[in-house]
Amino acid sequence: MSNAVGDANPLIDDFGLYIGRAMGWPPMAGRAAGVLMLSESPMTMAELQDVLNASKGSLSETTRLLVVSGTVRRFKEPGSRQYVYEWRDDAWAGCLQHQLEQTTDLLTLAENARARSDGLPERQRARLTEMHEYYTFMVRRLEALLAEYEAR
Repeated sequence: MSNAVGDANPLIDDFGLYIGRAMGWPPMAGRAAGVLMLSESPMTMAELQDVLNASKGSLSETTRLLVVSGTVRRFKEPGSRQYVYEWRDDAWAGCLQHQLEQTTDLLTLAENARARSDGLPERQRARLTEMHEYYTFMVRRLEALLAEYEAR
């Protein structure tokens, strides 16, 4: 574990509070994100448990959430049988990519719902059309944002 991580407990608590709340994550996920962001090297599950004073079960779900969100990667170092976790060098692009994927899934839902809306009253069909227009707009904007961010 890096000294920077050990010396940064108030900062890690801030991550738990602010990132956790902003992302809709439990505070433990925000704290784990903070630990991994500040760590100088990849960390094992046991190291994360020690730093965060958390059970393996709660950290298992937490690390899965961070990997899915695009901010953390899980891998085995050469010659090791243990997985380690580290903050991705491209974490912010990964986070934006994850948002794009989620929004694209919602666009697919909107397209399917609209395609099956023939028997619905006009007001409900209009809502589904608005939903489709919104997610079409958001997917296009997120694609452009991701391209712009990656180009910088």
